[in-house]
Amino acid sequence: MKSKSLIFAALITLIAYSQCFTVQAETFSADRFNIKKDLLLVNFDCKTDVDDIHTAAALITLMSHSKFEKVNYHAVAGTYGIQEGLYVPPNDLFQLAFEDNWSDGHANSDKALEQVMKKVKKALHKDGEIWIAEAGQSDFTAKLVKVIQAELPKIDVSQRIHVVQHSDWNEKVTSPESLKFVQATTDYLKIADGNAVGNGTPGFRIPEYTGWENEINDPKLLGIWELAVEIGLEYNGKDGRYNNQAVASGGLDFSDLSEVCYIFGIQNIKDAPEFFEEYGR
Repeated sequence: MKSKSLIFAALITLIAYSQCFTVQAETFSADRFNIKKDLLLVNFDCKTDVDDIHTAAALITLMSHSKFEKVNYHAVAGTYGIQEGLYVPPNDLFQLAFEDNWSDGHANSDKALEQVMKKVKKALHKDGEIWIAEAGQSDFTAKLVKVIQAELPKIDVSQRIHVVQHSDWNEKVTSPESLKFVQATTDYLKIADGNAVGNGTPGFRIPEYTGWENEINDPKLLGIWELAVEIGLEYNGKDGRYNNQAVASGGLDFSDLSEVCYIFGIQNIKDAPEFFEEYGR
């Protein structure tokens, strides 16, 4: 009788362990993004607001989480439109965060386009789709779509290329012809602004916030955030650049990450503190 009880207890333990393992091993499930085939592109204008610097740190924080670590993604810097103002140099941060998984569209837009196209072709040939989070304007995206149409004419870009934008200002400073082209040819999705809380998307702009320092356990991620905050404070409002009040007060602004959250179907967080509580650890 005792041996049967021990066997039963062992079976219960084994079942519980297997269920725990299954939960830990599974990746996220979203109606939109197919982790097995799709490519995520995050295009950063880095001009003239420093919010992209914080967004880059937030992006790698998300990509480092066990749920998203297998996502096929690529970051592109310098995808700005027609806005005035100086560029915010992101290279040190992008190299630290993304290593070789980013392209420098500011230094050489054509080279960046070539690098991105290699990844796009690979995903499309696998029957995947391309999801573009516009952390800025759509001028670079317009160039990319035109190259896809020229080199892969059988691809229906209206079905296979998804562009997500959250900012009215970003649209206003995209060159009109580029914006019109992207809206007409791709699956263009406009979501609520990620600067505000309670509008249907997470609000990731928060003044006077330093709570992230206690939420990030990984030393590399902590170093990335420290560099992002340092760069943000150094260039915020400098030489006529946009003065982001949330950053100036010692807070954070990674509002462009709201688009990535939309693409991945992340609906359980409402603001920056909840983001760090969920993904910083």
